[in-house]
Amino acid sequence: MGNVMMNEQVTSILSEKVQLIETKQGALYLVGPIKLPVNLKGKTVHFQWYCWLDCEEVADDFGKIIEKLSSINLAEYQQSSVLAYGDFANADEALIRMHSICHTGDIFGSKRCDCGFQLKQSMQMIADHGAGALFYLANHEGRGIGLFSKALAYILQENGYDTVDANLQLGFEDDSRDYRDAISVLKQLRSKPVTLITNNPKKLEALERSGMNVSGRRSLWGDQSEYNSKYLQTKVGRSGHLRENTCNND
Repeated sequence: MGNVMMNEQVTSILSEKVQLIETKQGALYLVGPIKLPVNLKGKTVHFQWYCWLDCEEVADDFGKIIEKLSSINLAEYQQSSVLAYGDFANADEALIRMHSICHTGDIFGSKRCDCGFQLKQSMQMIADHGAGALFYLANHEGRGIGLFSKALAYILQENGYDTVDANLQLGFEDDSRDYRDAISVLKQLRSKPVTLITNNPKKLEALERSGMNVSGRRSLWGDQSEYNSKYLQTKVGRSGHLRENTCNND
């Protein structure tokens, strides 16, 4: 498909929902909020959904960006998004979760990891708290190696390698995830302090290095089974994750 000229009404409607966030590499175009009723443990919970697009082009005229989308095969590239709950911008206290996409755990409910559990549990924690946001980071599959490479790593894991060594044997770093874009979006949506839901001190350090005001950390641990016991042990023993079970909300 080629470029499509949009009428002024359509451009006006869409432009009201798009924010420009300039970065060192170009710009992030953040669209939202969009009402998103979510089935969370059998109950309908109303979130506000945002999605962002990373572009080299910086333009205040969002109509020009929108017109180009049909000529770019964005379906080949996954975009990250945010689920916000409550008055995320203004609440005195807000929980956030930087959640790395896990195709097998989040979608299929794989028991090889705890990602699906962490996704749903963190959404529940945010809803119970009253204000917060879950950042769903699409380019973080397999700690940043992608889905195909993750499948190769799984084969190595079935032959005795742990999560860290499998990634290293394929020529990757243990963890190559980058949180800069997500943090830029977070700062656009909220300036007040946040409490981070994580067991991973690297996520906490990334937020603190960015200058974001972090008021604390909430642990998220659970869904342990025979299928992921080695995976969880490797998280603690080799990747430095902090093992505390505080997923029952206070």
